[in-house]
Amino acid sequence: MKTTKNTLTSYFEADHERLDSLFQSYRRMRSKDAAEAKPYFREFFKGLKRHIVWEEDVLFPFLEKGTGVTAGPTEVMRQEHREIGALLRRIHDKVRQGDTLDNEDEDTLIDILTAHNQKEEDVLYPAIDQILKEGEAAKIFLAMECIPAERFASCCGNH
Repeated sequence: MKTTKNTLTSYFEADHERLDSLFQSYRRMRSKDAAEAKPYFREFFKGLKRHIVWEEDVLFPFLEKGTGVTAGPTEVMRQEHREIGALLRRIHDKVRQGDTLDNEDEDTLIDILTAHNQKEEDVLYPAIDQILKEGEAAKIFLAMECIPAERFASCCGNH
């Protein structure tokens, strides 16, 4: 993790690292035993969906309200989230169907996530940390916690 301070940046960086680790574990395990790899993918799938919901429903509106800027960085991130979501759904379908030989979408997802996460960690999260007033981080975390699981936890039950 790049920062040890208790900030939104450090929290979201840690979540990026957790998600990266889950996806790497899925890929590593898939080459040995596709069935054993599915739980790693399931956790990655749900975790990435949750991460995106947190950003789009809580963080981005907070930043936009605090800065008065509704285009620019958050709009770029939303567009990238749409691309990430499309790739994630394609990979999900392949996992569900047992198609574990085609890595192209997975490689593309890794490339996009790497660049996307770097932008968030270098620009977006620090900007949010800068405008936070006392007590607002706790409100943000509470808002994230209050998002119903059905917004992000759906994944087919058979994989």
